[in-house]
Amino acid sequence: MAPRDLTSALRGASLRVTRPRLAVLGAVHDHPHADTDTVIRLVRAELGAVSHQAVYDVLRALTDAGLLRRIQPAGATARYEARVGDNHHHAVCRSCGAIADVDCAVGHTPCLTVSEGHGFVVDEAEVVYWGTCPECATAPDPTMIDAAGRTL
Repeated sequence: MAPRDLTSALRGASLRVTRPRLAVLGAVHDHPHADTDTVIRLVRAELGAVSHQAVYDVLRALTDAGLLRRIQPAGATARYEARVGDNHHHAVCRSCGAIADVDCAVGHTPCLTVSEGHGFVVDEAEVVYWGTCPECATAPDPTMIDAAGRTL
């Protein structure tokens, strides 16, 4: 996303435009599903010395403002993405942890219909598809490689 667009997004969310906010928002736009450590590394590469706490604070402010979405698949660290405003889901690789966006299911989707809402007003459903990404699916099984590196 262009710097002008990032500035407009911050102003549109009634947030002050600061270099750390621009850097964090740009990093997440350029690296969807980045974890906090990755965002910190990217921001520091752009701005130099920035504290962990400053990046955490910016991530929280941008998430609260609806400019970023925080996701945290079971057993994984929190990740951030700039794709907001829709109810998309995620596919997660059990082997390497790669995450991919999955558009919301269409057609008959009984698992997304709450049979008993227990009084809740449901406004979002989060579905995580677990499996193996294409790279891991085609990689040799490490348990089937001998000490010389040959496939058994």
